[in-house]
Amino acid sequence: MRIAQIAPLYEAVPPKLYGGTERVVSYLTETLVEMGHDVTLFASGDSVTSARLEAAWPRALRLDPSIRDGMAPHMRLLEQVARVAHTFDVLHFHLDYLPFPLLSRLDAPFVTTLHGRLDLPELQPVFDAFPNAPVVSISDSQRTPLPQAGWAGTVYHGLPATLLTPQADRKPEYLAFLGRICPEKRVDTAIRIAAQSGLPLKIAAKVDKVDEDYFKTEIEPLLDSAHVEFIGEINEAQKPAFLSGAKALLFPIDWPEPFGLVMIEAMACGTPVVAFNRGSVPEVIDDGVTGFIVEDVQGAVGALHRIDELSRDAIRAQFEQRFSSHAMARRYIDIYETLRESAKQPQWRRAAAG
Repeated sequence: MRIAQIAPLYEAVPPKLYGGTERVVSYLTETLVEMGHDVTLFASGDSVTSARLEAAWPRALRLDPSIRDGMAPHMRLLEQVARVAHTFDVLHFHLDYLPFPLLSRLDAPFVTTLHGRLDLPELQPVFDAFPNAPVVSISDSQRTPLPQAGWAGTVYHGLPATLLTPQADRKPEYLAFLGRICPEKRVDTAIRIAAQSGLPLKIAAKVDKVDEDYFKTEIEPLLDSAHVEFIGEINEAQKPAFLSGAKALLFPIDWPEPFGLVMIEAMACGTPVVAFNRGSVPEVIDDGVTGFIVEDVQGAVGALHRIDELSRDAIRAQFEQRFSSHAMARRYIDIYETLRESAKQPQWRRAAAG
């Protein structure tokens, strides 16, 4: 199958450090190529892929200080894709709703994976205007605010099975927080959980420019503690040791997380997850098997007292069964084939045109 993967331009594919969407696009693209498909990746020019790379911008926008309006390069990207759409069997966008106005002029089946939060009120009129544009959710819970959307399926994220593996020589001794520091991720809550549990906490996280004030005023003062270590942003190669050395990954989110890639990264290393019951958490974590789902800080502290009851081998096995990149790719192939065969495709284009 001739497949176009269209990625955001803010990070390279794969990203050098943090970048959940671009990381998933890379895993999917590489796995589709491995499965024998003819894949073209539209992404920044500093991306690295075994697919055919169509550079839509010289380098990732986050690394280009000359870029002040990130939307402009994406407009160019959409036009670049539209001009060659007829050469593909399916177009797979990872730009949320951005390509919707183009759908009426595309000459190939298309689908958009929605990677972000959908509970914002300003999104309602967008999806009202494009009710038949085919979209994929990354969890069933993500769909809740937008029942009117043209859902083509739910596909959980997946990782290559060999990307992150347990390191048996690492003795689990601390709690881990991994990802990004921002208000909704609640690293402050993770610090409270660690303090009340009596366990040290290591924080490996990115601080975006927009969150620098929050970090300096709300989080940095909490780091002046003997039981908290702020490592900063880590790369893929550093994750197995970081996660394998953790008794548990803390995921005390305060928002409806659409998926939460760090949860399956921990599972890949055999590390249990203690997560707040928000968003996709009940779909990703098998309570009492791959971690514990809790409601608050006290619940998390109680779960940590039971964390050694869980089998790290069983956690890794469930990752391989449910969250490998091959499992993800197979589900997307099913959607691609349905879209190609669907008699609704002309209606989708007409609906998009309004």
